[in-house]
Amino acid sequence: MSAGPDRPTASNEAATDSVHRRAVLMLLATALLWSLGGLLIKWVDWNALAIAGMRSLIGAAVIGLIFRKELRFTGSFEQIGAAVAYAGTVVLFVVANKLTTAANAILLQYTAPVYVALFSPWFLGEQAQRRDWLSLAVILVGMLLFFGDELSFRGYLGNGVALVSGFCFAWLTLFLRRHREESSISALVLGNLLAGAIGLPFMFQSVPDAGGWVGLLLLGVVQLGLPYVMYSLALRQVRAIEGILIPMIEPALNPVWVFLLLGETPGPLALVGGAIILGAVMFRAMR
Repeated sequence: MSAGPDRPTASNEAATDSVHRRAVLMLLATALLWSLGGLLIKWVDWNALAIAGMRSLIGAAVIGLIFRKELRFTGSFEQIGAAVAYAGTVVLFVVANKLTTAANAILLQYTAPVYVALFSPWFLGEQAQRRDWLSLAVILVGMLLFFGDELSFRGYLGNGVALVSGFCFAWLTLFLRRHREESSISALVLGNLLAGAIGLPFMFQSVPDAGGWVGLLLLGVVQLGLPYVMYSLALRQVRAIEGILIPMIEPALNPVWVFLLLGETPGPLALVGGAIILGAVMFRAMR
């Protein structure tokens, strides 16, 4: 007896599972590349907003050259919304790092999954499940332990900017997910150009040395361009809340690079918190 056109076959379900697994792997790879940001930014001796702007301009050039055949600047609500949210995410996070501690900036930016879970039902028609909220709660506990004494109530302005950056990150995820039927590459290029324009006035104060330009190229290509392309592609195949929960492994990976390259050893609380974050994210990814 035929399965019929409306009944999924075993082969169709296997294909869907395979596509979903590939998307989850892309999200994990995205977090891995994003986590290089802290180390590479320290490498470049330049104004923070100039770094953010140049990084985005390099990212826009790389993405535009590789995917030039996919570029379609339609000016749609989703495309413009994703571009503005993207620029807000990358620029405000750099500003927050200047005004408050790096720990505060990262923790407050990763309030983004809360907004995604709250707005997804209305904006996307996707309900957050009980296990999504549980995963988020466990990961946030891990982050509080991970950063420990580095968190501070000082720098209220910087903390506020970091919260807005997290709000922008959430809406970037929501817009990219809603934009999935079109090419989201165009939105990324627009967002990078907007971020580059914001940082442009700060680029004329000084010029980086040769080593600084190497760091900027790595930031633009490896830490920004490539992972955001993977992020947008992965969001075509996973729910928005999945797309923002799995990359929350990023903060736990930052000190790994610092330890491997600079020899700085994290403290006991950071190790416990990192283990909780890694465990929760990997469990969620496997589920």
